[in-house]
Amino acid sequence: MKAHTPFPGAWQLFRIWASIGLQSFGGGASTVLLIQRAFIDKYGWMTMEEFTHSWNLCIFTPGINLVALTVLIGRKLGGMWGIVASLAGMLLPSALVTCLIAAGFKLIQNLPTVQAIVHGVIPASGGIMLVVGVRFAQPLIELARKEGWLRLVMSAIIILLCASTIIIFKISVIPVLLAMALLGMLFFTSWRTPPEIATSREIAEEEGHD
Repeated sequence: MKAHTPFPGAWQLFRIWASIGLQSFGGGASTVLLIQRAFIDKYGWMTMEEFTHSWNLCIFTPGINLVALTVLIGRKLGGMWGIVASLAGMLLPSALVTCLIAAGFKLIQNLPTVQAIVHGVIPASGGIMLVVGVRFAQPLIELARKEGWLRLVMSAIIILLCASTIIIFKISVIPVLLAMALLGMLFFTSWRTPPEIATSREIAEEEGHD
């Protein structure tokens, strides 16, 4: 990640989000990847951990998660005007292009070339989703190094439970997310001694050894 650069103005936010919106071919996964590359890798305005926390919060909001993420990042970097500029940049140019394409797609949708393009985009989208998933896993691996592999094992269990519940039992996403959130509270809430007390005990033990 690059060194942190000064936060952008509203016009720069608009241009960045407009660029993201116009490049977001292949669905939401490609958009998430572009956002990560812009705000984390290129400008250093966020860390991967901050992005992951924001995305997790957006998962629990109704409606379009990417719109919620745009609002959170816009507010973090530019306040109220940052929200306005980010939403305008994300939605207006891409919506205009989408409307134009939709209007003309009926005329070309049955052409062999267009069908070939559609078939090629589907596996490409899967590859992009895989890259995004790996990037989301990176903070988890870093935490496992610091806090032990138990955290990683518990996270893997939650991932498998969530996926299998949705695939096998076809349960709605909302109760699954709520159940996984409760499991997360059970597994990941720190019940350890507060750092101040632990530090005092460590000092006392060291003095006793001396």
